[in-house]
Amino acid sequence: MVTDAVVVSGTGLSKTYRRNAELVHALREVSLVLHPGELVALVGPSGSGKSTLLNVLCGWERADAGALTWGAALAGRQAEDLSWGELALIPQALGLLEDLTMGENVSLPGRLTGAPDRGGKAARELMTSVGIDHLADRYPKQASLGEQQRCCVSRALLLEPAIVLADEPTAHQDARWTEVIFTAFRRLVRSGSVCLIATHNPETWEYADRILSMHDGELREGAPAPVH
Repeated sequence: MVTDAVVVSGTGLSKTYRRNAELVHALREVSLVLHPGELVALVGPSGSGKSTLLNVLCGWERADAGALTWGAALAGRQAEDLSWGELALIPQALGLLEDLTMGENVSLPGRLTGAPDRGGKAARELMTSVGIDHLADRYPKQASLGEQQRCCVSRALLLEPAIVLADEPTAHQDARWTEVIFTAFRRLVRSGSVCLIATHNPETWEYADRILSMHDGELREGAPAPVH
């Protein structure tokens, strides 16, 4: 259930890159608030600033201006200091460790945070729920991109973090597996977490509680206007 509490808020976030002689305004005074218990779709064309916003929220990049404020549970922290049990990212590049099996990749957050018990039953249940339990002993290169992506989703959800940031988490999935992945996200938000999902696919919007649209670095509430 969505509440009035806040997991994270951003105010006036701006980010500019230099591309040769050109200045690219990836974020233009972006402000947003994410609440516990909601699944938010972040939509917009390629190059609109979605990935940059996710990178700033997770601490991979610093905004040139503006401020991030974390809610009570994470107050006084920097994004880069948050653990897998607090903030998890699903990047487009997936980031699976090639020398670990699929099962070991899913279990990794538990080992890194001193919660190895989460790497057993919980990892197996997650992998089963997204149809990759039979791949637990295989290495990522022995799995399809879609299976690797579902492994990455399982890894992010293992410790039931307060916030999940996902960049095109269904890019390699058909309609069936897209529904399975969003079902997993919905289970997480029912426990009070928040998921911010960057997606190009309008068919996924039906799973969201809210839609945020980006265009040319600017963010607004609601779905984008249809193109005629």
